[in-house]
Amino acid sequence: MDTDRTPADTPTPDTPRWLKGCAIAALCLLGLVGLGAWAIAELEKGLDGYGQLEQSGPSGSVADPLGPGATARYEDGLKITVSRPRAEPDGTYSLTVTYDNDTDEELRPGGDSAASAVSSYGDAPLAVRAGGSLDDSASGYSLNWLNSDESAAALMPPLGADRKRTVPVRVRPSTKGVPVTVEVEPPTAGFRETAYFRLTLD
Repeated sequence: MDTDRTPADTPTPDTPRWLKGCAIAALCLLGLVGLGAWAIAELEKGLDGYGQLEQSGPSGSVADPLGPGATARYEDGLKITVSRPRAEPDGTYSLTVTYDNDTDEELRPGGDSAASAVSSYGDAPLAVRAGGSLDDSASGYSLNWLNSDESAAALMPPLGADRKRTVPVRVRPSTKGVPVTVEVEPPTAGFRETAYFRLTLD
């Protein structure tokens, strides 16, 4: 009598085909959801013209200005930074406004004319004035923009895509502690919001 028994075949740990199919379907679905979310975000940006400020923290609006050293970020990639004011030995203050063009188009930060590129009162591509962003006028103090011609000249040349430019600003306040508002009205073919920065000349 033959007592040798043939061992039964050990089952191989194959993954069932339906499980593989479900995993592939789930990955495809995740990819489609991600693509859909990206498309909706791009559509939203396109509808508002890519000119909206995208900020965490203060919005950069007239009622919620950015502080010194902050950067206004636009949906289309333009970034504008206003430095902290630096006190000079002669009682003046220096600061810079830096344009970082991370868009896909050439920009003209100064607009059409050097004569209207800068202002101490507002409504210009770059305005530097005494007072808070919501103040109509600054009573009790004043601000003299000493190098406005130099600032305007720095703004005028076209700024190519993926290029950066820093505009020097030098001011003399009537007294220490003067609040200053810097308004940057960026160039645009359609629309970009004005970015507001509030500084204090300590």
